[in-house]
Amino acid sequence: MRRTERHPAKGGANSLWHIYKTVSFWKVAKNFIVIQISRYTPFIPVKNFLFRTFLKMKIGDKTSFALMVMPDVMFPERISVGNNSIIGYNTTILAHEYLIDEYRIGDVVIGENVLIGANTTILPGVKIGDGAIVSAATLVNRDIPAGAFVGGNPVKIIYTKEEMALRQQAQK
Repeated sequence: MRRTERHPAKGGANSLWHIYKTVSFWKVAKNFIVIQISRYTPFIPVKNFLFRTFLKMKIGDKTSFALMVMPDVMFPERISVGNNSIIGYNTTILAHEYLIDEYRIGDVVIGENVLIGANTTILPGVKIGDGAIVSAATLVNRDIPAGAFVGGNPVKIIYTKEEMALRQQAQK
């Protein structure tokens, strides 16, 4: 189960209809502009500066965001990425989801030395452990243990940290 805060929709309309009752229009507008600039800049230190300064994301040292990465536009401050991690091309990191009857908000915690493959979607309320590898085009809808190699839609564990160590020993 993902760790999300659940808020019921009110007034007989879906939760997205009431978007600006849940988050400021001006915050979304500012975040949208910052994210669009960061998606196209090829300069990783500039992206990290924009994310830390204007979006209040927690970004570790030597962390790299590839081109076209899309952090959550409404609640980017709920995203943290550890040191020396790579977020692959066109990855989407969501800290919110608007549903018909409710909206949910949850922290996304990506550990240190994590590799996220291209075109991955990370849903709110998940934790990706240190040293994990997430295959390209994966839907991360649950926690990923440290050191695991995972992939698929929805995500499945391909190898655990222990299985990877046994395979490496067998190859020696």
